[in-house]
Amino acid sequence: MLNRRRFLTNAAAATLATAWITRGAAEARAEGTTRTDAGWRTFEVSTKIDLQRTDGPAQLWLPVIQSAGDYQKAETPRWESNSSDIRIEKDPASNADILHVTWSGEPQRTIDVIQRVATRNRGTRDRVSATAEELEHELRGTPSMPVDGIVKTTAMRIVEGRDRPEDRARAIYDWVIDNTFRDANIDGCGVGNVKDMLESGYFGGKCADISSLFVALARAAGLPARDVFGIRVADSTDFKSLGRSGDVTKAQHCRAEVYLDAHGWVAVDPADVRKVVLEENLPLDNASVRAFREKAYGNWEMNWVGYNTARDFVLPGGDLQQGFLMYPAAITSRGELDCLSPKTFAYSITSKEVTA
Repeated sequence: MLNRRRFLTNAAAATLATAWITRGAAEARAEGTTRTDAGWRTFEVSTKIDLQRTDGPAQLWLPVIQSAGDYQKAETPRWESNSSDIRIEKDPASNADILHVTWSGEPQRTIDVIQRVATRNRGTRDRVSATAEELEHELRGTPSMPVDGIVKTTAMRIVEGRDRPEDRARAIYDWVIDNTFRDANIDGCGVGNVKDMLESGYFGGKCADISSLFVALARAAGLPARDVFGIRVADSTDFKSLGRSGDVTKAQHCRAEVYLDAHGWVAVDPADVRKVVLEENLPLDNASVRAFREKAYGNWEMNWVGYNTARDFVLPGGDLQQGFLMYPAAITSRGELDCLSPKTFAYSITSKEVTA
């Protein structure tokens, strides 16, 4: 029967190695990802897909949670599906792991993907190093994040008189927070087109816009930087607006990192500062906001998990271009499905904390 579901696994996916990964899934399992000592928490994230019923073939791509540093340890995904063509592929530029599913002509196209991940809050103690090749890659411009023209001019104006990389990074972080605002009317997480933001002078956006602005300006100022695309999986101890648990279908969130020789990859999140201002209805100079602004430079509350750092790329096995992969992506005989419309796509994502 075409609609009979079969449990399928991919042995080739046993090790999830990427440029953003420093500890693999096998090592995470050896240590035991259900441990809760030293601040570790374990989450089970489930993504359920039931594509629109159309004739002809269909392809689906899902971002995969990946191990990173000593603050995120991801197990190999497991899945149940009526497709017999499921594999984990890589974006060659970023080494991001992407679950690629193909259906030939089945009228029903379903897959349930479950992944466990252990996290602990990331701070300045957590040094994440990088190779010279990786750092070179994170200095380059992309179509949506160029590092020349108005981006370069703006960056050099911001860092004028500052020679130390630490001072340059902090100046850009502060400038982005002081000059942007969260625009609740923007769909999803935004598109992250930095050139358009600077040329239009409209600095309203969401996390992908604000994080991308930070990343592009940092790169233009000579600092390796990158977006990290992920999803919130639990409530926040900082502010209610910064957490989500249970149904996390619309809880995607983009953060950023900047590389400083003395510290390695440094976690930053200017977008969440602006989210707090809007959704908690607090002014930027409020004491709680000021405190969080300091915390969000160098720290991540790990009620969030990171997928990848892929930017402006073509999905493997097809010709579908993506600015980033933080949502499911799919294409059928009707064309590309709207990833920002989970009900019509259709998909749902849930998260639960595992305590035993």
